[in-house]
Amino acid sequence: MSRILLAATSVLMAASLVVAADWPNYRGPDSNTAVPAGDYPLDLTPDKNVVWRIDLPGEGTSSPIVLGDAIFLTSEVDGKDTVASYGLDSQPRWTKSLGPGAEAKHRNATGANPSPATDGERLFVYYKSGLLAALSLGGEELWRVNLQEQYGENTLWWDLGTSPVVTPAGVLIAVMQAGDSYLVTLDAATGEVAWKTPRQFDRPEESDQSYTTPIVADLPRGKTIVTFGADHLTGHDPLTGEQLFVCGGFNPNDEAMWRVIGSPTIGGDIAVVTYGRGEFMAGVKLAGSGDITETARLWTRQGVGADVPCPVIGGERVYQLGDKGVLTCLDLNTGETLRSSKLPRSRQAYYATPLMVGNWLYCVREDGEGHTLVAHDTAEILGEIDLGDDTVVTPVPVGHNRLLVRTRHRLYLFGKD
Repeated sequence: MSRILLAATSVLMAASLVVAADWPNYRGPDSNTAVPAGDYPLDLTPDKNVVWRIDLPGEGTSSPIVLGDAIFLTSEVDGKDTVASYGLDSQPRWTKSLGPGAEAKHRNATGANPSPATDGERLFVYYKSGLLAALSLGGEELWRVNLQEQYGENTLWWDLGTSPVVTPAGVLIAVMQAGDSYLVTLDAATGEVAWKTPRQFDRPEESDQSYTTPIVADLPRGKTIVTFGADHLTGHDPLTGEQLFVCGGFNPNDEAMWRVIGSPTIGGDIAVVTYGRGEFMAGVKLAGSGDITETARLWTRQGVGADVPCPVIGGERVYQLGDKGVLTCLDLNTGETLRSSKLPRSRQAYYATPLMVGNWLYCVREDGEGHTLVAHDTAEILGEIDLGDDTVVTPVPVGHNRLLVRTRHRLYLFGKD
C-alpha cells in the first residue's frame, strides 16, 4: 500500500472518532455553520441562560472547537502563539505556548485568527507567524513546521484568515497571496509533506489574495477540496492535489482590491460564493472537469452579498447576512430573492457568520450584540444577544441544548439549565 493510501486510511480511521455532536473545525463538521433544531437558548445575555463564563488569559479571534467534553482554542498570550484546552465544566485542562507570534494589523484581528481542527486523535493549529503544529489531545507537541520559513514569506496585506482543514491525506493549508500561492497537505501523524501544488493566478493588485478556508466536499465525483480565492473557484483531489476543475469569471473587469474573505458554502453539489468586496454572489454547479467557467455558473446576483460573513444554506435556501445587517434569503438553485429584511440599525458591522439551528439564525455583531431570528418566511426577532465584549466568532453548538460563544477576552457557555 502506498504512503498516501496509508496516510488516508489513518486519517479516515481517526475521523471516525469525531461524532456528529462534535464541532471539530471552523464552521463545524459539514463546514456550513448549520445544525438541526434543538433545545437551544434564544437569549444570550449576561443575565440569561449563562451556565458559566471564564476570562481567557490572552486575546483571540478564532472559533473554539469541541470534541467530546473537551474545548480547544487558540490565543495570543504575551505575544506568543498559544493553544489551550478546557472542559465543558469550565475547568482548564492544559495550556501550551508555541513560540513568538505575529502582531495583527486589523483592529478586529489577532495573530490567532485561524481556528484549530481535529481528526479525533490530534489537534492542528495555525497562526499568522506561519506556524502549523500538531498536538495530542492532552497538549503534547507532536510536530511543527513554519510554512513561511519553508516556502516563503507571508505577503497578505492583512491578517491571516484561513484555517487548517482535515482531509483524507492529512491536514491542508491554503496559502493564497501575492506571489507564490499554493495548497499543501501534511501527513497528520508525522508532519511530512503528502503533496503540495501551486494555486497561482495572474490577477490585479490584491485580487490575488484570499482569507477563505477550503472545504472537503462530498460530491458525486467523490471527495473534493473546494477552494475560493484569486477570482477562481477550484477543485482538487484530496489525496494527490491534482486540480480537477477551475471556474473563473468572478472578476470580469479585472478590478483591483477584490480580495475575498468569506468562505464558500456548499449545498449538495452547488457552491455559493460572495465576492467583489461583498457586492456580488454566485451559485456554481460543482460538476465537470477542466475549465468549467462557461458551464458551471447557475446564477449571479449583485447587491446582496457580504464581504465577511459566509453564506448559510438550509435546504434549498441560502441565507446571506450582509456586513451592515441586511439579511437576504435566496433560492439555492436560481439565486432568486425570496425575502430581504434589515436587522436593527447599528454602526457596528457583522463579521461572524450566522449560526443556523433548525429554523433559527444567531446573528452577532462585532460589538458582541445581536439577535436570534426566525430564518424562514419572516425575520421575527426571537431573542437578544449581548456578550459585553467584541467578537467576530460564530456561536458553537454543544450537544442539542447549549451554545459555546467566544469573545476577544472571554468564553461563555449558554444553556437553558
